[in-house]
Amino acid sequence: MRVAIAGAGNVGRSIAQELIENGHQVMLIERLPKALRPERIPRAEWILADACELTSLQEMDLAGCDVVVAATGDDKTNLVVSLLAKTEFAVPRVVARVNRAENEWLFTEQWGVDVSVSKPRMMAALVEEAVTVGDLVRLMTFRQGEANLVEITLPVDAPYVGKPVRNVPLPPDSALVAIVRGKRVLTPSPDDPIEGGDELIFVCTAAVEDEVRSVLLGER
Repeated sequence: MRVAIAGAGNVGRSIAQELIENGHQVMLIERLPKALRPERIPRAEWILADACELTSLQEMDLAGCDVVVAATGDDKTNLVVSLLAKTEFAVPRVVARVNRAENEWLFTEQWGVDVSVSKPRMMAALVEEAVTVGDLVRLMTFRQGEANLVEITLPVDAPYVGKPVRNVPLPPDSALVAIVRGKRVLTPSPDDPIEGGDELIFVCTAAVEDEVRSVLLGER
């Protein structure tokens, strides 16, 4: 893929390095000359420009990108970049960084955002995931909230402990995608039994999250 990243700070550079190592073409856009450090990631295309200026985006052929990542430290900038990428250049996928949790509600498809990544929310989710047993923790949101990655750690007395995955009557629009058991990550098959202490990872819609939790904990 050809990926444009607005913001060449620590976050933008880290994303760029990861994508380049995975074989993608990356263009880093930075408006501050002092932050333009191409020697740090020499395989990226570095551009000194303001990603909020329409003419600059036209000159760098943003329309030819498969993905735009708005990764600056300013939420207003990230929203403007996202909106321009989607509405003016029809970029297929726009990912935006949320810096302040109170601004998260703005990062929607109305602003051109396909996926928003909130560091405060992710950190809070990781804390909850580490200490919470018997409760559903939302780890990540996809497609503007249409689907979520959620986790629940099973108590030892949960009703389906010791029974195979096929026996768990999960609701529609939910899928068990992984079981974390100790240091192992298991791809669940219908015949695999689940155990107390297992971390079950699901993809499901927000509408059925409560039902998933109720089924696993026997609260129906």
